[in-house]
Amino acid sequence: MPDSEIKIYPTAQHIAEVLASEIASLAIGAKEQGKIFNIALSGGTTPKRLYNVLAEIYAEDIPWEFVHIYWSDERCVAPDHPDSNYGFTKEHLLRYVPIPQKNIHPINGGEDSKSESVRYSEEIIETVPIADKLPRFDLVILGMGSDGHTASIFDDRLDLIESDRICVSTIHPATGQKRITLTGRVINNAAFIAFMITGMEKAAVAAAILDDNEDADDYPAAYIYPENGKIIWYLDEVAASDLQ
Repeated sequence: MPDSEIKIYPTAQHIAEVLASEIASLAIGAKEQGKIFNIALSGGTTPKRLYNVLAEIYAEDIPWEFVHIYWSDERCVAPDHPDSNYGFTKEHLLRYVPIPQKNIHPINGGEDSKSESVRYSEEIIETVPIADKLPRFDLVILGMGSDGHTASIFDDRLDLIESDRICVSTIHPATGQKRITLTGRVINNAAFIAFMITGMEKAAVAAAILDDNEDADDYPAAYIYPENGKIIWYLDEVAASDLQ
């Protein structure tokens, strides 16, 4: 992926501070244009620092009434379960900022995964602007597993990269846990995709993808690249340590 923009920072905290500032600028810019800023958040624990910075520094600066929040994926658990991406975001961000409840669009992980993937797809179609016949998020924040998966697109379901659906039910190949995820075409239709990659355990896969090595094709994250948007990989120094 030679055309990706790569930004390397000393620590994960630096990444969180930079990306939080960029989110604030984008949201303010949307308000000035009278537009809604639609953002799909990442699951997992990587965004914790980002959420904390947004809550602690930008709670009053971001025009939250113009921000609508979605999720790129969700574990099929109740919202109060420790594994819930929505619950994690609520605990570290949503409870601290004045965002209207109607602006929050969680995936209902406690529901049947297949029917919920249909319902969430319909909600996205109804509320997110359409471009090139697909929903176009203003920003999608992604993480990456040490196995190269992103959102809940795993290496045994690379077909989801080009799926015609908005979101689908999938299964974690190692744990068997059911998930719901945005598909690759929807992610790639975003105006801006931000990958947050931190930790030594991500270094080898990040290098394979960003140095465009032969084995990069095995990793779902390698297929995330917007044709009509921009993508930036934010890496801390240890995650970038294997880059050539």
